[in-house]
Amino acid sequence: MDRRDFIKTLGIAGGAMLLAGTAGAAAAKTTAPRKNSGIDPLLSGVCDIHIHCSPDTRPRCIDEFTLAEQAKQAGYRAVMYKSNDWSSHDRAYLIRQALPDFEVFGSLCMNRVHGDRVNAYAAEQAVKTSGRLCRCIWMPTLSAAYQHQCDKLPGPGIPVLDPQGKVLPEVIRVMEICAEADIIFASGHSSPQESLSLAKKAREVGVKKFVVTHVNSLIWKMTPDQIKQAVDFGAFVEYCYLPRLWGPGTGNPQFERQSREEFLNYVKTVPERSFITTDLGQQGNPNPIDGMRQCVRELIEAGIPQKTIDLMVRDNPAHLIGLTA
Repeated sequence: MDRRDFIKTLGIAGGAMLLAGTAGAAAAKTTAPRKNSGIDPLLSGVCDIHIHCSPDTRPRCIDEFTLAEQAKQAGYRAVMYKSNDWSSHDRAYLIRQALPDFEVFGSLCMNRVHGDRVNAYAAEQAVKTSGRLCRCIWMPTLSAAYQHQCDKLPGPGIPVLDPQGKVLPEVIRVMEICAEADIIFASGHSSPQESLSLAKKAREVGVKKFVVTHVNSLIWKMTPDQIKQAVDFGAFVEYCYLPRLWGPGTGNPQFERQSREEFLNYVKTVPERSFITTDLGQQGNPNPIDGMRQCVRELIEAGIPQKTIDLMVRDNPAHLIGLTA
């Protein structure tokens, strides 16, 4: 081994050690244990593109590196991380050094850590970051004006529309950035009606990967007609499995668990333009991999055709993060 190869090997090993401890000393091991190991036929080729892991500002059940390790072992094709406060695409670059041959991506949310308005400059820099692994820019989530209004939070929150209902110039600029980079522009925690306005404008701007986020969850639930309208504007719609798992005794005890029937009704609406994520990673909730396994098993048991399942947990999310067939 020559000096250059030695340094490269040392760097990768050191990076792996660093990443293994990204949750920090105070959370020495946040990893939720998994009983099974090895490739799982139910999970082979899966792409889960909405996962919350540590390091983060909220308690998480697992760190990004360990989750990527486990996902690779289980047979996943890819994961994409989401942090409401910090970028995750830069860490994805490092994780890939320690886990070659596995697709790890990150994203960026337009929340208050980037200012009181949607920050187009932050989006520009995110898509330029080494590796170009930022594959989604989310509109405000926890800082969204709609969430502030619904939850009676202090302050007005970060808007995406002006008082007349028009999409704000800085939001349009982020759409343009996403269109130019061919990455996802996601509605974040915008209201259903705001999301429809965003979808319409995104089509005008030329965004090919507009996503309406978790349309089966809480204050963001869309009616079948709204979902079809969003799709008519060119949107993809995301269904999260998290509502099937939260409730008393979980990491989100304040929410009522979604019924199996309601979740399946959503899944059946427009599968050709839909995809399923777990939205998991919260402390007290299942490991995201265990959650995805339960989701796929539930779809099979409900008689959802395998072709439809493949579209929603494999093909459509792979397309959205830029992976070819």
